[in-house]
Amino acid sequence: MNTDSLHLFVAVARRGSFAAVAKERDVDPSSVSRAIADLESGLGLRLLQRSTRSMTLTEAGEIYLSRLEPLLDELEHARDAAAQVSRAPQGVLRLTASVTFGQVCIVPLLGEFHARYPGLQVECLFTDTNVDLVTERVDLAVRLAPAIEGDVVVSKLMDTRYGVYASPGYAERHPPVVRPADLSQHPVLRFNLRAYRTHWTFRDPEGNEERIAIQGHLTLAPASALLAAAVAGLGPALLPDWLVADAVATGRLVPLLPGYAATATTFDTAAWLVYPSRTYLPSKVRAMADFLREKLREGAGVHAHGPARSAA
Repeated sequence: MNTDSLHLFVAVARRGSFAAVAKERDVDPSSVSRAIADLESGLGLRLLQRSTRSMTLTEAGEIYLSRLEPLLDELEHARDAAAQVSRAPQGVLRLTASVTFGQVCIVPLLGEFHARYPGLQVECLFTDTNVDLVTERVDLAVRLAPAIEGDVVVSKLMDTRYGVYASPGYAERHPPVVRPADLSQHPVLRFNLRAYRTHWTFRDPEGNEERIAIQGHLTLAPASALLAAAVAGLGPALLPDWLVADAVATGRLVPLLPGYAATATTFDTAAWLVYPSRTYLPSKVRAMADFLREKLREGAGVHAHGPARSAA
């Protein structure tokens, strides 16, 4: 049996649309419909119930899908394991991350990754929406959060820390910020998430925490816009270390409260490597995951962070 048609059936079942799958694979929708029809004919079963407005799995289709997906995973595992004996990882790797993290931390590394693994093609989907990894056929995601929930495999890439930063020009023209409460005199730049708009919390070196109200007339997204506004001298901003590293190193930003940890949500935040729930990790995914850990660990490259602790 042609496994291409099996993969197509899984994709159509997950997406609920011939057209969506055809668009993703850059083929004619009729070819996808024909492949599924041939599969049904070969099995002697109706797998999908079609109507003019919707498409659903039949009972037989649900059973077939539940048994088929693990088998396709195992076939890929077998092929991948055999390939590792004779060659480096090959194929297409689909990677997703937030827009700003992808642009700042991942894109600058892709040339070196290609030089190391020339047989791998990388497709990057940078979006601030947490896409469904199975539906979108994503092999690896980098997500920023205190923790990751759901039916996925998770491994910490690096810890992230936040601080308040402003341009040197802004700092010279406005009242000094010596303690967190001083920010009440400043029109801060706010990130376009509810938790970031009203209060920030600070922790001093002794571990004492203080929550302060903030105010400002500019709310921005994505995070790269917040960074640009701070560099332009429009106000102080709460920004992560991985985003401000270059601007601080070149003197375009200065920390306003260097002795304090800061957050709008929780102090324990991190960047996580997230994989679809599988029984194995393909060599192409392991190659990218290990590469990102190597380049983004403490002291590596311009974006320095705490050491990653892998669960993979």
